[in-house]
Amino acid sequence: MAALVRAVSCQTGVTQWIAACSGLLQTTTVQGQCRQMLFSTFQRHKPGQFPLSESCGGLIQANGAITQQSRSFSNTHKHLSAKDSMQPSEEKVGTFTRIIEALGFTGPLKYSRWKIKVAALRMYTCCVEKTDYEEFFNRCQMPDTLNSWFLVAQLHVWMCLVRMKQEGRTGKYMCRYIVHCMWEDVEQRGKVMGINSVVLKQDMRSMVENFYAALFGYDEGILSDDHVLAAALWRNLFNKNCEDPRHLELLVEYVRKQVQHLDALSGEDLLLTGEVSWRPLVESNARSILKPLSPVYNDEGL
Repeated sequence: MAALVRAVSCQTGVTQWIAACSGLLQTTTVQGQCRQMLFSTFQRHKPGQFPLSESCGGLIQANGAITQQSRSFSNTHKHLSAKDSMQPSEEKVGTFTRIIEALGFTGPLKYSRWKIKVAALRMYTCCVEKTDYEEFFNRCQMPDTLNSWFLVAQLHVWMCLVRMKQEGRTGKYMCRYIVHCMWEDVEQRGKVMGINSVVLKQDMRSMVENFYAALFGYDEGILSDDHVLAAALWRNLFNKNCEDPRHLELLVEYVRKQVQHLDALSGEDLLLTGEVSWRPLVESNARSILKPLSPVYNDEGL
């Protein structure tokens, strides 16, 4: 009878200990450790001789360590979520649209294509007509040639591409048509100047290669410090022929302030009108950014 009472008491103590440990365990990892510890304890000890203080103490220490680790992960996740919320969310694209674009076609856009093409043509026109090329040639000591004109024009086209790529798929479609308008204009200007068709074709092939090389260089420069941007301007705009470092300093300052100026423009207005204004090449206070005026357009986006 006494042995039966001791066995029942031992079983009750084991049950209470397991319940207490289960209350401390809140993660699957700790539960796995508890099962292993209980199994080893039952194998090594007889009923009524369990080292309760040492076993529960180890479980409590393990539970506390994992809880602290979980809190650190939770804080890190919250920090990353707050940081990611500051960045613009990516445009959601459906499966059907992805398939269409994978086949080389253009999916549905935010606005109609003809509106975007008109806005792209106007934006390229702003790059050509609202830029004082004579001031660039005089201050930077560049020859007045078609190639020099193209180098200055592609710099402004690149700044427009940087701005419009922030407007999702519609902005990227507009970038493609801006580049298309640029090559159409270059070809027409070469024909008007009387350049031989064979020579013009060779020159345009060289311009295409230099244009895409310049895009990579300018992108790297705008994302890096002024040294990298100055090197990109020296290679692409000056054709590695600039002996006065003040010219590079002037152009680096010009690119920085123009990109900041374009970022202040409304993306919706740019997609509907394509109107872009440029700040002067030389300013008394280049760091001051004035709030640009919003363009006026009618209901059809013209």
